[in-house]
Amino acid sequence: MKPEAFAMILDSIADGVFTVSPEWQITSWNRAAEQITGFSAEEAVGSFCHDVFRANVCQSGCVLRQTMETGENLVNRPINILTREGYEKPVSISTALLRDEAGKVVGGVETFRDLSALERLRKKLEKEFTFEDIISKHHLIQRLFEILPQVAESESTVLIEGPSGSGKELFARAVHNLSPRKGKPFVGVSCAALPENLLESELFGYRAGAFTGAGRDKPGRFAAARGGTLFLDEIGEIPQSLQVKLLRVLQEKVYEPLGANQPVPAEVRIIAATNRDLRQEMEQGRFREDLYYRLNVVRIDLPPLRRRKVDIPLLADHFIAHFNAEKGRDISGLTPAALAALTAYDFPGNVRELENAIEHAFVMCRSAWIDVPHLPPEIIAIRDNGLPAVGEDAGDGSAFETAEAGVIRAALARFDGHRVKTAQSLGIHKTTLLRKMTKLGLR
Repeated sequence: MKPEAFAMILDSIADGVFTVSPEWQITSWNRAAEQITGFSAEEAVGSFCHDVFRANVCQSGCVLRQTMETGENLVNRPINILTREGYEKPVSISTALLRDEAGKVVGGVETFRDLSALERLRKKLEKEFTFEDIISKHHLIQRLFEILPQVAESESTVLIEGPSGSGKELFARAVHNLSPRKGKPFVGVSCAALPENLLESELFGYRAGAFTGAGRDKPGRFAAARGGTLFLDEIGEIPQSLQVKLLRVLQEKVYEPLGANQPVPAEVRIIAATNRDLRQEMEQGRFREDLYYRLNVVRIDLPPLRRRKVDIPLLADHFIAHFNAEKGRDISGLTPAALAALTAYDFPGNVRELENAIEHAFVMCRSAWIDVPHLPPEIIAIRDNGLPAVGEDAGDGSAFETAEAGVIRAALARFDGHRVKTAQSLGIHKTTLLRKMTKLGLR
């Protein structure tokens, strides 16, 4: 092929493309590369690639060098580059060897795609659906976002109910951070983690000589949270003898450390949380009725993740970004099949289990994208135990239909109801998607 024709083809490509010699000098630089980096072809050709394509991996682990040394192509690896004006820009790169007509390696080729627009969209979505450290686009959580500032502004006791791993402490911290007490301590204690004889002293503290071994005063969590917020997690686990003392704190705003003769003011706001149904516990005589109503001034009910599967893509992206930063990785995201598997799973451990699943995938994944084999076995088992993929015949199994509806609903939400894009992400035809939506009662 003539050089003129080769250059014309490269300039017609929307992605940036450049080639290098074995000595790492740039031998070609297309028009898209000029637009993305700001360097003209005249400036680039003949220069060493690291002087023009200034990437954050140039010194620590050049991707093109890795391809030149191993012969393995790399696809869609996200990196950052510095433009000619000195601005940082996110791109995804792919690399390959450059061979002549005889098959001899004569250099390398790298293509790169500008991810700035996608990054802006991601940040916009994060801003739109993030409140404090809570991420959700589910309508119930969005409604909570609207009332949390009012709840925080008041001094009322708050009761947060929700299953384990649903983010109760995140909501408690959000209430504290939005309140007038935000500059004061936020102190948490798990009422289920301590035995009864230690929980009282842990909460209220003790005076020297209160019991054998108490050689000096020890302040409790109420004292540590003075002026701020005390978060009582798993409040349903406290024994009834301690329920009476906690009731006094809520009623009279004072408490007595063990061995003390005088009450101490309780200058704290209490936020309690539980994964139990406290009303049911109260009806069965395991939780005091008067304490329940003192705690239940403002109640926040958190739905389990299986009821807000629309949040799985958002949360998964958030955890991928978190673990990329923490572990120094550059994983781009989830394949459509992996996202479908996550969405089909019910997550009995809720958001915490999803976070663990993504961390598990980071251990197993050695490519740019997390795929189904990288996920925990219990999630993979959804498909391995006879539940067909979205494009296959499901039969009459209600368990599969529930999972399939969840997958399709989440995919529709991810693409704002766009059926063609949803069908493409699920690997099925749009008419198949419409038929399944009709069958499953999805709009």
